[in-house]
Amino acid sequence: MEDIEIKHILEIAKLAGEEILKIYNDQSLFNVVDFKADDSPLTLADQKSHEVIARNIDDLYPHIPMLSEEGKDIPYDIRKYWNEFWLIDPLDGTKEFIKRNGEFTVNIALIEEGYPVLGVIYAPVLDTYYYAIKDEGSYKINGGQKSHLKITHKKKDQLTAVRSRSHASPEEEEIYKKYNVTEFTSVGSSLKFCMVAEGEADIYYRHGPTMEWDTGAGQAIVESAGFEMINMETEERFAYNKQSLLNPGFLVR
Repeated sequence: MEDIEIKHILEIAKLAGEEILKIYNDQSLFNVVDFKADDSPLTLADQKSHEVIARNIDDLYPHIPMLSEEGKDIPYDIRKYWNEFWLIDPLDGTKEFIKRNGEFTVNIALIEEGYPVLGVIYAPVLDTYYYAIKDEGSYKINGGQKSHLKITHKKKDQLTAVRSRSHASPEEEEIYKKYNVTEFTSVGSSLKFCMVAEGEADIYYRHGPTMEWDTGAGQAIVESAGFEMINMETEERFAYNKQSLLNPGFLVR
């Protein structure tokens, strides 16, 4: 990771966000929605954002392979030899994009030896960045103001959980009861990780389904802010570049 400059990744996320907003604000383009094999929506914005990120990252770091939601058909027999790779979600929260609530993001993570060491989440409508670099901390940039994100400790009977706007599961109630959660908030996309990192929530549980590109950047940000992200199947630290890119359930606490 020695040759990676975070300012370049922030700039690329911004460029991708600009492409997304062009479509978001153009009624004739915004309504063009296709569907993937799993029935998840795909917009022109997903595709344009992917093209911008792939082109710019490849120009700067051609030696580092990339795994993106819109370019994911790379066999495990190739991926298993990757010690380092970019993990990209060009438009996280496509359902929120379609709902026009502004709660969607651009996610860029760098994975080394199975774990995220850099993460950038950019919210185009909010023009807000969240980012983290291993051993350097997590940060938020909004309106030109940069703030350091760090865990805050609360009493156990005052915990807040952040929930998904578009996904929910009955398993959540068990987790919330175990951790004495008394308050709840909801937001779309990877902004849930950001809410935890900046202290707006204390716990984020997700039973499923998510893919690796949904969580890589968010994990980098919450872990650098002092939280842990646990694989609920193994109770170990959440890891990447599995044979199946489908994530197990996880808990950020």
